[in-house]
Amino acid sequence: MAAVPFLDDPLLALRQSITTSSPIILATSTTPRTASDPQPTIAQATHIQFTLNSQSRTFDFSTPTRFAPSDSPVNLRSIYFTWLNKDASLPDYISAVQRLNEELSAPGGAGGSVLNLSFAQKVELIAWLAGESDSSEYIKPLDGAAASAAVASTADSSAVTAPNGAAAAKGPRQVDPRLLEIYQNERSMGDHNTALRGSKPTDFSQFRATASTFLRTRPSAPAHPAPLVSSLQKKPTRRLEPIILLSPSASSLLRMSNIKSFLDTGLFIPPSATDSAATNLLYLQRLLPTIDNTRPFRFILVDSTTNFKPDYWGRVVCVFTTGQTWQFKSYKYPNPADLFARIPGVFVGWQGEDVPEAVKQWGRGVLSVKVDKWSPVQGTAGRWRDREVVETIWGAIEEGMRARGWTKDGPGMGGGVGGR
Repeated sequence: MAAVPFLDDPLLALRQSITTSSPIILATSTTPRTASDPQPTIAQATHIQFTLNSQSRTFDFSTPTRFAPSDSPVNLRSIYFTWLNKDASLPDYISAVQRLNEELSAPGGAGGSVLNLSFAQKVELIAWLAGESDSSEYIKPLDGAAASAAVASTADSSAVTAPNGAAAAKGPRQVDPRLLEIYQNERSMGDHNTALRGSKPTDFSQFRATASTFLRTRPSAPAHPAPLVSSLQKKPTRRLEPIILLSPSASSLLRMSNIKSFLDTGLFIPPSATDSAATNLLYLQRLLPTIDNTRPFRFILVDSTTNFKPDYWGRVVCVFTTGQTWQFKSYKYPNPADLFARIPGVFVGWQGEDVPEAVKQWGRGVLSVKVDKWSPVQGTAGRWRDREVVETIWGAIEEGMRARGWTKDGPGMGGGVGGR
């Protein structure tokens, strides 16, 4: 059997192993190991082994990958370590990086170090490895030969890994081989400069010198005119993802553990009754018909602004609050009245209970909605009113985005928080 092309690239091999649940084995040498052999820790291991379609390949953990923010390739150990800590909170992730670097340099460690990726880089990498995104601005493209091999490998492996029946909807997303073939056959378009002058600019300076003796003096043009940038050559910009901020308060009815179920399926389940593991980052897709009725927006849900960059505030489209002002101390606009004049707010309370006075004082900038109280005996049965509440919240978010200039391509010129 021929070697699997995906295994020639460590980044693709890791992604394919994750999306197909193939075994990933750590080792201290290039000698193939089995899953039953004692496995070293990530601090002790010097190599990582992937097995896809009965073919194995072992990479050195220090191998640089195509994930290269600022053109600096990140080694394979850092990539795999980031995936292992995909659900860790920001403080836990930073502590884990420091702890692993200490173990690597200690006696018995493999040596080297792992990089502490930024918030944006970590988000991009995890989404790509999980198959939730097919591209990333931080990942360099494969060369022609490797891309062609990846096309063939995808076509072959899809027959093996594609799930059947109802499980197909939940199976790993495969790279479309036709799309990769199209990319391979793309031809670079030139502008009018290359069409008229060819790929090598011609130097006419000697003819200008001769002509200047017969013509009156004029301002001389540059010998090599700078080519105009065609709009076809510009790198297409990726649509920015809107951000929804949750309250980190323990008294909030909506937390990271139950917000996706509420906003995505219209079902309220108390945070204490969910089995979801704690995480500090979630994704959610929603079609907003009045902005783009063909392509859903992908929302980022977080409950902390610790790692926010200034431009992230222009993408915040909703802030959930419990009425406690300490929530806003780290925000760009710590004054609630100032904040909710720019970004829609949402308060979710129990049916039959009063809205906090602080929320009432913030006026129309905060939407107040109520859900039926949770009954452990009844459970999720009869919670049909939750869907109505969710649609009201999405309506406010969509209206706020449209008012701030969001289009199908992303936030408009006036869409930033500071635009008002």
